[in-house]
Amino acid sequence: MLTAGELDAYLGEDLGDDDDSNGIVPVVEAFGRIICKEDGVLAGLEEACAIFRHLGLAAGSDFVDGQPVKKGDIVLEARGSARDLMRGERLALNFIGRMSGIATLTAKCVALAPGVRIAATRKTTPGFRKFEKRAIKLGGGDTHRYDLSSAVMIKDNQIRIMGLEDAIKVAKRAASFTKKIEVEVESLEDAEKAAKLGADIIMFDNMKPPTIKKGVKLVKSIDNHILIEASGGISLSNISGYAKTGVDVISLGALTRDAHWLDFSMDIQL
Repeated sequence: MLTAGELDAYLGEDLGDDDDSNGIVPVVEAFGRIICKEDGVLAGLEEACAIFRHLGLAAGSDFVDGQPVKKGDIVLEARGSARDLMRGERLALNFIGRMSGIATLTAKCVALAPGVRIAATRKTTPGFRKFEKRAIKLGGGDTHRYDLSSAVMIKDNQIRIMGLEDAIKVAKRAASFTKKIEVEVESLEDAEKAAKLGADIIMFDNMKPPTIKKGVKLVKSIDNHILIEASGGISLSNISGYAKTGVDVISLGALTRDAHWLDFSMDIQL
């Protein structure tokens, strides 16, 4: 949810210090409707309503975030000062358009990978991560880590610096017992080592489905409780193949990187 401080900051960024564009609009009662212009999954509605209400307007909807929407649906209605409707219009549309695009792409990936958890990455827009992560959740996906403090991720650079064995051993000593340790591997040999060293999650990075399928069998034979994740180079076009490898999780930077904005417009009438 948007905080009051975030609302002030986002509106301040969009309005600037001398908004003559809307300053010339008379303070008269008006009615606004946000209309969906293509099919998808709705997200950002809660944020859009908060923007209008922060400006002193009445705002509501018959829809809820996470609900499918179709072209022509009226997803939000707002009433109050015409000037303030104009002030909130673009920011509200930006939230709904960006977040609905992410939720829509996530829902498509979820549908193509039944039985596998579809997760986000930290490839997010600075300052907008929590909203992009929320959109992924609304699309049926998993948020993965919100930040570096959420889990211990041992990736290629840590392994180059410390070595795989030392990185896992130090992580086990240094991190709280409540944190999971995930290890990114690029070979079956490293997957076997990570499993034997006690990793909680093993991520197969930039590996093809046939190799990952072998890796799943190998890791599960060592410890059936280890979660297995596939990541790297996965998109809407090839996700089905990765889903058939037996992995528990598929994480995609594409959920935020490749999502196009869902198209919405706002009509304002007196």
